[in-house]
Amino acid sequence: MNSINLIDSFQEFKDFKNIDRPTVISVLEEVFRSMLRKRFGTDENCDVIVNPDNGDLEIWRTRTVMEDGFSEDDDLEIELADAHKVDPDLEVGDDFIEQITLESFGRRAILAARQTLVSKILELEKDEIFKNYKDRIGEIVTGEVYQVWKKETLVLDDEGNELILPKTEQIPADYFKKGDTVRAVVLKVEMLNSNPRIIISRTAPAFLQRLFELEVPEIFDGLITIKNIVREPGERAKVAVESYDDRIDPVGACVGMKGSRIHGIVRELKNENIDVINFTNNISLYIQRALSPAKISSIKLDDETMRAAVYLKPDQVSLAIGRGGHNIKLAGKLTGYEIDVYRESSEEDEDVDLEEFSDEIDGWIIDEFRKVGLDTAKSVLALNVNELVKRTDLEEETIEEVLEILRAEFE
Repeated sequence: MNSINLIDSFQEFKDFKNIDRPTVISVLEEVFRSMLRKRFGTDENCDVIVNPDNGDLEIWRTRTVMEDGFSEDDDLEIELADAHKVDPDLEVGDDFIEQITLESFGRRAILAARQTLVSKILELEKDEIFKNYKDRIGEIVTGEVYQVWKKETLVLDDEGNELILPKTEQIPADYFKKGDTVRAVVLKVEMLNSNPRIIISRTAPAFLQRLFELEVPEIFDGLITIKNIVREPGERAKVAVESYDDRIDPVGACVGMKGSRIHGIVRELKNENIDVINFTNNISLYIQRALSPAKISSIKLDDETMRAAVYLKPDQVSLAIGRGGHNIKLAGKLTGYEIDVYRESSEEDEDVDLEEFSDEIDGWIIDEFRKVGLDTAKSVLALNVNELVKRTDLEEETIEEVLEILRAEFE
């Protein structure tokens, strides 16, 4: 067989993904033209014909027949005597066409071509993966855990492409082992040393948004819009939604009958507590909804400093702050306002405002307590040291000193 069968010669073709056939053929042609230039000095008078159906490739070289002794360029011309050795009917001025066989290049040239071909297609494949995933940032992907390391997990998608799930992008309760199926959102795609590095995330707000789109048809269809999402991954999330159709209750649609729609999302996020609230341009009402499940007595806004003073009954303060302070932190992020919580004290309640201790306790320490709704001595004393450390950014030693000062007031 005179044609060169590339499928047989280059078995690697069968293993390449994401590369369309015309691109592969184009690369093949260029590699062989490069071989022709090295061997004959030019490829201008050569035709490289690729059969895309069966992988056959033929190379034909054309030279002009010249009178004996008048050939000036053996790469483009051939003398009559040499041409007659192949075809006695040829005359001066005719085209001398010959087929170039793969064997004629020699083993070393063929191996070099094969190496060049493989590296070029690998390069194309990497570029294709990069472009493909660059367009999929923000989309959910599903993959299988291939390897688990201390700082990251290697996940393979359906086509065997490598996806990286860093520990920082995992929900704290996530635990993966080889073979597990993982869902995450494409967070970032970058080229590192000519290799595409695809970072996926389960903690990004976009992951929660895509899960809502999958579970709630009204969001997917655009009847309900997600205005904002804030998360403390694995702990709590707040989702503000708005409906463009007065007949649709956006919160009810997102939660579903008896929580049917939101349960699947909660399970995927390892029991993350999700509050779905109605978005409104009325900031006071928005903050009130954001602090759910706490019930607010009154609220004072300072739009210049973007601060909100929220007043609640004593039994509502802990609800507003939430476990570990997550509820109040997320409400602040969702609304864009710094929220200060104050408790309404009854006349019978003998308590002392923390400001009264400003001569003994530094102002910045009092501010730390106020940020999490602890503005009186008894509200601080009602919590143990561990809980106070969790809620504030204060050291244990500092908190113990404060508690000692406050206890002395009531002894």
